[in-house]
Amino acid sequence: MQFSKKILKNGLRVVTVPMKDNPTVTVLVLVEAGSKYETKRVNGISHFLEHMCFKGTVKRPKAIDISKELDSIGSQYNAFTAQEYTGYYAKSDAKHFARIFDVVSDIYLNSTFPEAEIEREKGVIIEEINMYEDMPNRHVQDLIMELLYGDQPAGWNVAGEKKNITDMKRTDFVAYKKAHYVPSATTIVVSGSVTEKEVLKEVKKVFGDISGGKKTGKLKVKESQNKPEVLVKFKKTDQTHFVLGVRTYDLFSKKNAVLSVLGGVLGGGMSSRLFQKLREEMGVCYYVRAYNDSYTDHGFFQISAGVDNKRVTEVVKVILEECKKLKNEKVSADELEKVKECLIGNMKLSLESSDDIANFIGGQELLKKEILLAEEKAKEIRKVKAEDVQKLAKEIFIDKKLNLGLIGPFAGKKEFLDILSLK
Repeated sequence: MQFSKKILKNGLRVVTVPMKDNPTVTVLVLVEAGSKYETKRVNGISHFLEHMCFKGTVKRPKAIDISKELDSIGSQYNAFTAQEYTGYYAKSDAKHFARIFDVVSDIYLNSTFPEAEIEREKGVIIEEINMYEDMPNRHVQDLIMELLYGDQPAGWNVAGEKKNITDMKRTDFVAYKKAHYVPSATTIVVSGSVTEKEVLKEVKKVFGDISGGKKTGKLKVKESQNKPEVLVKFKKTDQTHFVLGVRTYDLFSKKNAVLSVLGGVLGGGMSSRLFQKLREEMGVCYYVRAYNDSYTDHGFFQISAGVDNKRVTEVVKVILEECKKLKNEKVSADELEKVKECLIGNMKLSLESSDDIANFIGGQELLKKEILLAEEKAKEIRKVKAEDVQKLAKEIFIDKKLNLGLIGPFAGKKEFLDILSLK
């Protein structure tokens, strides 16, 4: 994989990833605008604005004008919002590159935010929030963020609060977009059967004359914890979904490769320690996962599972025991090699299509202003030693860093606080 990068005078970043043997092309526009850039009053506006960008532009006045044009060429298209960025993309047959670029850039630059559509979409957003609240395995992820970061942007729900959604006005969208959707905070990635010359021609035509603008920043995350913490949300469910989380390091940390390996040992694949223990030996869950989640100024390592309501405390104890083993014993050479190759193989398998590559490249450029290719990342993973994993386990798996968020038929948190110990 090769790529080229160009920064325009207004600060816009353009990355082209040619894929000669791929018949498709993906246009992805990413902007540094997510829930961590919001204020409490408009929490949820990044996600709401993403929806509104599909509701009409100056050139394509109605939502149907956008969807019909993209559907007519068999394009796959969507958008997404996270804590630190929002993305808009379309993927199509490579021959339609200019057309999908025109539509995606039009959505990003020229959305009109019709008031009638805003009022109508409020119902859609609220039902989306309701949908996720009815999915405990998904909603528990919101719970762990609230537990870790509390009442600050990092702890708020990306979708926002229902009252906020109801109260938002057109002026809120216009002001937020002006503050954050600026060239210096935007990265365009085009991957597939396309050349840099073709990409820059379209980019300069549409984005070249746009003024730089001043980007509004975000608050730095505040972290403070000196004892184990638990957050329980009561819900009558057939199984309990939980996340056991510990504070780790940000996106720029040199320890992230080690964290990936540690996650692979515990919960990467069906041969991982927790999958074998919880599913194959104990038969208490269908899924169990372990991985690190890093952001520009914070990070946390999480282990998640959905288990029998009656066996939650038993399962959490077993997981903590497995964490202790990583502190006390080095991973064997065979297991370490297996985990590394599993991580590297899965990474490469996830980069087979033009949209996957656009996301892989774009996320790095937008947040880190640096791009590492798959082979470079593989080298970092292969360098990890057993003593590195053990040392890191000793750093992060300590009582005062333990956090447990769970959703299930429980009235209080005392029984869970009582078991949160690695001693």
